Amino acid sequence: MTETLTDISPSAEVQPLTEANAEGHLAAICFKIGPPRLVGVEAEWFVHDVRSPGAQVQPERVTQALAALPADPAGSPPGPLFPAGSLLTREPGGQVELSSPPADSPGDCAEGLLLDQGALRAALAAQGLRLTGSGTDPLARERRMQLSHPRYRAMERHFDRTGPWGRTMMCGTASLQVCVDAGTASGPQSYAARWRLLHLLGPVLVAAFANSPLLDGRPAGHRSTRQMVWSRVDPTRTLAPRLADGDPGENWARYVLDAELMCIQRGDGRSWAAPAGRTFRDWLREGGERPPTLADLHYHCTTLFPPVRPRGHLELRMIDAQPDSGWLVPLALVSGLLDDPVAADTALAALEPLGTLDRLPPRSELWRRAATLAMADPTLRRAALACFGAAEQALARRTGSGRLSRALTEFAERYPARGRCPADDQLDALRAGVHPVLQESAPC
Repeated sequence: MTETLTDISPSAEVQPLTEANAEGHLAAICFKIGPPRLVGVEAEWFVHDVRSPGAQVQPERVTQALAALPADPAGSPPGPLFPAGSLLTREPGGQVELSSPPADSPGDCAEGLLLDQGALRAALAAQGLRLTGSGTDPLARERRMQLSHPRYRAMERHFDRTGPWGRTMMCGTASLQVCVDAGTASGPQSYAARWRLLHLLGPVLVAAFANSPLLDGRPAGHRSTRQMVWSRVDPTRTLAPRLADGDPGENWARYVLDAELMCIQRGDGRSWAAPAGRTFRDWLREGGERPPTLADLHYHCTTLFPPVRPRGHLELRMIDAQPDSGWLVPLALVSGLLDDPVAADTALAALEPLGTLDRLPPRSELWRRAATLAMADPTLRRAALACFGAAEQALARRTGSGRLSRALTEFAERYPARGRCPADDQLDALRAGVHPVLQESAPC
């Protein structure tokens, strides 16, 4: 989304922090308390050349395509102006992402992002480029950093210490994120209840929308290879925080401080690389080149990637990028379940038998099954069908949800009802000798 639902921005405050103040601050801001109202989507795609899909697309071609769009004079940083106000960002491996503005309803969110996606698609098409929705790049293309920002250089250095998975994640994966308000202080729409429901729902979202069976142009043995890549990256920033007990805000605060530093912002062209193995808590206790500030703490939070990230609102990060306008369906499913108490109760009844939250995602056995088997797992399939059915009924009770309701029903009949997920389409195309990029259906 173009702004967070809680308006948390990097602070200009430069006073040094204490450990207690940092924990208290994090616990206070991670969940914005109030009746849930807003929703947003962040949709990411790879960019491929229409005539030569396997070729590396140079960043200059994308820049030239985007130059045809109106410029946003108020943008920070400057960028193209989209009809509905989505923000475009370019990712380290050349992926592009549209973040919708927060919307008052899922229907409004869908209409706006569809409009902006159409504008982006048309601009790229004029340069012979196309958007490809897949959780991993389905082609055997060179993976290299296309952005030289010191943040990404520091990230690359951090991840390279433990193997190739961090670089693969940065340059070879793409996601679909749904963002929802945290919830109220108590009751069925409380932030604690919604936090718990979303983590229980996580493996079903991984499995139902698995769409990354290929890596380097070959089957990788998982329906969601993207999820498996993420599960192998630095666990201090990709595991969920403690879920089984305790206050969610306090658990999140401890998680943030105990995560390893990835980068430290420095001026004068200096490297942002952080000392290996040092956590934010270590920085608070031991100091170093300078004491950490509130701005450093806020920036550190942006380098953490758990399956559900609290930023005042809740950001769902476990869903693979979807073909074309397939992001409509996760938006419909998540909003249908969370916004309707009856649907939420139905989902909980279906999800609780899957297991407890003692084993933290995404490294638990259930999440591994979701990434590997997806809807071929009968237990996950039953839970998914119950969740889809509950969301369909919830959307039927909500005005202005016709497009989302139709998309949800069509997806459920095409995939979960048949024990399939979008990854199976890629595998079928590969077996049939059809290019894994060109097999995508026409835009919605």
